[in-house]
Amino acid sequence: MPIPTELVGSLPRPMELQDAYEKYDQGQITWEDLQALQDKSAEDSIRRLEQTGETAVTDGEQRESSFATYPLTHTLAGTGLAPNLAGDGQFFAIFDDGHHRQLPRLTGGPFKYQTFASEFVEKNKKLTSHPVKQAVIAPSMLMLLYPLEDEIEGYSREQFLDDLVDECEKDIRKCFDAGAVRVSLDFTEGRLANKNDARNPWTGKDMLQSFIDLNNRVMDRFSAQERKNIGIHTCPGGDCDSVHSKEVPYEKLLNHMFKINAGYFLIQCASEEDRETVYRLCGENSRADADGVAQVCFMGVINPLSPDVESAEHVKNELVTAAKHIPVERLGATDDCGFSPFSRDVKPKHGSPDFARDVAMQKIANRIEGARLASEELGV
Repeated sequence: MPIPTELVGSLPRPMELQDAYEKYDQGQITWEDLQALQDKSAEDSIRRLEQTGETAVTDGEQRESSFATYPLTHTLAGTGLAPNLAGDGQFFAIFDDGHHRQLPRLTGGPFKYQTFASEFVEKNKKLTSHPVKQAVIAPSMLMLLYPLEDEIEGYSREQFLDDLVDECEKDIRKCFDAGAVRVSLDFTEGRLANKNDARNPWTGKDMLQSFIDLNNRVMDRFSAQERKNIGIHTCPGGDCDSVHSKEVPYEKLLNHMFKINAGYFLIQCASEEDRETVYRLCGENSRADADGVAQVCFMGVINPLSPDVESAEHVKNELVTAAKHIPVERLGATDDCGFSPFSRDVKPKHGSPDFARDVAMQKIANRIEGARLASEELGV
């Protein structure tokens, strides 16, 4: 079987759509006006992905506030925030360029998703004859909605986690029921959990094992056959062409992450200085039998934070090197991260989000061609 490839999730949103989010926050346009522009950008994303040869397409998260907050709010500014939430939660991450992203704060129970990602799948299925994938948020990220130290009166942490697991399971199942062929969970908080940043208190609480355990509570709800198509994505962040945890030694995550009983992993690697060590760590730690499913390592061969376009030959060479450490039947190719995980991102290193959108499509096309060339060289 040829080496498979897969998109992580997000694509740069056109400046027109980013401006529309701002206008919606200012009350200058309606929710229906914003949705019309989301739909326009989503259809353009799907058409362009079809042209690259991407096997399973997605709308590039054009309809989402962000990869982390789509179940909770219409916009990053908090317009349309779900019940039992306030806008003043803890930072999810502080990025190297100084900007930060903040989560809402849970104020009471029960915890419920306001929006399920299946809504996007249903719309996307109507736009394409290609298979559709969908990225969803991992419960480990939304675990951070609950106050770090305090207990919410009348709604214990244990009750919240029970509700959170239920909602995440529902999010995944509804995506499959709507026609998605693959669902991946975004787990960027995994590497960040080892940072211990004094400005961001949760990172000093040694939460990685708690994250893994919580994610496995969701995996336990699915059969081995279902988990073949449920993935985990990890990266050191990717927002405004900046990262939040790339300085954290990668082995601190990779030595533990594969304990999550997912069927495949989308693993940032292209932007690492020592890529072969990452391939080795993935080969050593990924499992041929993770509670009944063989774990496939989709290695990042494209860096979405750089405007430089990787050649297909470069992608081929990286995959051939990776195959020295990872069994070729458990090797895939992906991008390091979503190209724009948050709905406001002007892509400063690229000059504009519209140019970044064009660059993303060139990179994706070369990833796909590079995987084909590697498959030929490796005889699969």
